Amino acid sequence: MAFEPVLSRNFNVPGSQSIDVYRQRGGYRAIAKALEMGRDAVAEEVKKSNLRGRGGAGFPAGTKWSFLPPNRTVTYLCVNADESEPGTFNNRYIMELDPHMLLEGILIAGYTTRATIAYIYLRVEYHKAYRILQKALEEAYAANLFGKNILGNPDFSMDCYIHRGAGAYVCGEETGLIESLEGKRGWPRIKPPFPAIAGAFGKPTVVNNVETLSCVVPIIDRGAAWFASIGLPPASTGPKLYTVSGPVKRPGCYEAPLGLTVRELIEGKDFGQGMQDGKKIKAVIPGGLSVGFLTSDELDCKLDFDDPRKYGLLGLGTAGAIVIDESVDLRQVLMNIARFYSTESCGQCTQCREGTMWIYKIARRIASGTGRLEDLDLITEITATMGMMTGRSICGHADGATFPLKTLIKKFRLDFENYIRNQKGVAEVIAAQ
Repeated sequence: MAFEPVLSRNFNVPGSQSIDVYRQRGGYRAIAKALEMGRDAVAEEVKKSNLRGRGGAGFPAGTKWSFLPPNRTVTYLCVNADESEPGTFNNRYIMELDPHMLLEGILIAGYTTRATIAYIYLRVEYHKAYRILQKALEEAYAANLFGKNILGNPDFSMDCYIHRGAGAYVCGEETGLIESLEGKRGWPRIKPPFPAIAGAFGKPTVVNNVETLSCVVPIIDRGAAWFASIGLPPASTGPKLYTVSGPVKRPGCYEAPLGLTVRELIEGKDFGQGMQDGKKIKAVIPGGLSVGFLTSDELDCKLDFDDPRKYGLLGLGTAGAIVIDESVDLRQVLMNIARFYSTESCGQCTQCREGTMWIYKIARRIASGTGRLEDLDLITEITATMGMMTGRSICGHADGATFPLKTLIKKFRLDFENYIRNQKGVAEVIAAQ
């Protein structure tokens, strides 16, 4: 049976950004239903659906909401719309093409968690998304969907604000996001306490990303059992927005049940439709840069919450695939990755600050044509040391940096050894010296 789009069902509908079109297609029906169900019933429905966070960590959303203390007087909801993971742009599609779906998800989550203020923390480069979201928010306020006594319910009032970030990758981490929201430097916090106990402005806070909150809408509208039947239950339920970029015939954002294989995403007629100009695949980053690399022999990896780990990857990540063809110099890839993580490290943790910097220096040496074979072992050793610190870093930046670096060296070691033996430098590096 053909898959019926859920999250992307309005993407190609004319006027999909307007509240009138959204309501004509059943929009804001779920929040009305949620108000009739009551908070506890909504929370239980989200738990039954086994909705797991779509931002990378994959933590169950309903469980996350349950961590809030019972006797709280103030609750904040922070929407992670920073989307700074390289190769990822599924949240941008939602915000630009169906902003009211996100706003309805915010309303349902806000009602369920008793949040009185929601902040959409938006990636600063998303200028178009900002304009569309702001207009949609104004329409929602005019329709009494935000503000006081929402939809005539005296027990539900909530305001929503859009806060634009300053472009720091580490603010995609929830406590870094909160620090930035408060007007401070976007440094992740030491945990505990976790945001559910002491988050924004020291108050209990829920942080969910755009796609996760958008999934809440069909869960309430069509039921947890329906949602849980999609994908690969019980661990990987529901639909997922996948993105694919690189030299494929049809790069873009596509929806499918969780469990789509990397091969299907790249070659499927409803997805990437194969490589351009007969190019051959060299490597694929299947879920955003931090999850690591697959070789051309590993394309049957399922994009769910479990299978990627069998291939030595960090996990599903954001399901944003980057395809690399055989013409690409992998030294350039290594250097760009190392430079990115070195630049974006906030510098609080020694293993992250020093490890990413030294790997970048070694990667530049390899790319310049003066690398040594032992440099490959040195990078492996540094990433292993950084990985040993799992759970001892303030955030996951060090772990996220190690997976693409170590999987690239491990899975393509022969290529790097040949580069080093030939000792021809990358033109960009040579020109900069």
